[in-house]
Amino acid sequence: MTTVETPWLRTAHGANLIGPDGELGRTIFEEITGLAIEHEAINLGQGFPDTEGPEHIRDLAIQAIASGDNQYAPGGGIPALRQAISTHQSLFYGLQVDPDTQTVVTTGATEAIAAAVLAFANSGDEVVTFEPYYDSYGAMISLANAVHRVVPLNAPEFQPDLDQLSSVVNDNTKLIILNNPHNPTGAVFGVDVLQRIIELAHRHDCLIISDEVYEHLTFGVSHIPIAQLPGGYERTITISSAGKSFSFTGWKVGWATGPEELITAVRTVKQFLSYSSGPAFQKAVAQALALPDEFYTGFAADLGRRGGLLADGLEQAGMDVMRPAGTYFLIADVAPLGFTDAVQVARMLPASAGVAAIPLSVFCHEEGQARTASLLRFAFCKKPEVLGQAIERLHGLSGKLV
Repeated sequence: MTTVETPWLRTAHGANLIGPDGELGRTIFEEITGLAIEHEAINLGQGFPDTEGPEHIRDLAIQAIASGDNQYAPGGGIPALRQAISTHQSLFYGLQVDPDTQTVVTTGATEAIAAAVLAFANSGDEVVTFEPYYDSYGAMISLANAVHRVVPLNAPEFQPDLDQLSSVVNDNTKLIILNNPHNPTGAVFGVDVLQRIIELAHRHDCLIISDEVYEHLTFGVSHIPIAQLPGGYERTITISSAGKSFSFTGWKVGWATGPEELITAVRTVKQFLSYSSGPAFQKAVAQALALPDEFYTGFAADLGRRGGLLADGLEQAGMDVMRPAGTYFLIADVAPLGFTDAVQVARMLPASAGVAAIPLSVFCHEEGQARTASLLRFAFCKKPEVLGQAIERLHGLSGKLV
């Protein structure tokens, strides 16, 4: 029998999750959550909403469960949801997506990302992401035994340098992973960035995975799918989910759309990951995607107000804030408080101020850690009264951290 050595799975900041002794490591996310629980802190480190999605959509899921939609769904997703996804792409972006051959439903966007990376990245292939990056990207690249290359996003705008992007993508690049709107920085990439990515994908014959789970959560700017731009669709796997748009993160209903040959490959890998997701939730999400435009615009506007509320409070506490253009998150700099190590501050905050946040450096490789050393990520997808309480606790922060 041939033995294949599996690379250790690593977090963004390089710590082994699975070491040579087979023991599981502890991530900073788990550590900060534990400190938040221990000190009864308001946890603004975790990116999940503390309000429920639309009641009538929840009722549809309950009704579907009661009526017997509890067995395996079709591997590609129930027809009603695939059609709803196709209609959504057409109505919002003018993209014509065949529901049967160009759409696949997945167990959250995370599974879609995993299936796409594992379908196309082979051992030794290069995969490019922007840094900081969502930690799932690094894990999947590692599992594929591919080479992870990064393009830095620099504060305060968190846009890439286009010349640097062009120097990183090369003929060995198999995939460019784009997250737009961007977690963890809250940035929305400019059209010039999207156009350069398309140009490079054609020049070097590589594919684009576009993670757009925050597509409806932008503030003052419009989301532009890269597949909507000339030359983009034929090389792009577009991924989204119900979790962020409708506050149903626990339902884990995601999807991928794109050219038939790309979606067929994603579906082939996906069937060996989870095969299918809960049919009752799929039926409810199909109805959620048919909600009127006012739902999407109202939700985004409300979330934007919450982001502004938290940003104002963090500035009053003495931090510099990089206000987001989208997502659940904003970035704050603790350097004005006299600290250069946000990891240290993140570990102190739960006990000292009763608030928890995540250091941005954990979403970076070693060089990126130095560049983001004083930056913290805060989630503002919380009730206004919770954010208000957090702001009160952060009052006089510099004195609490000594």
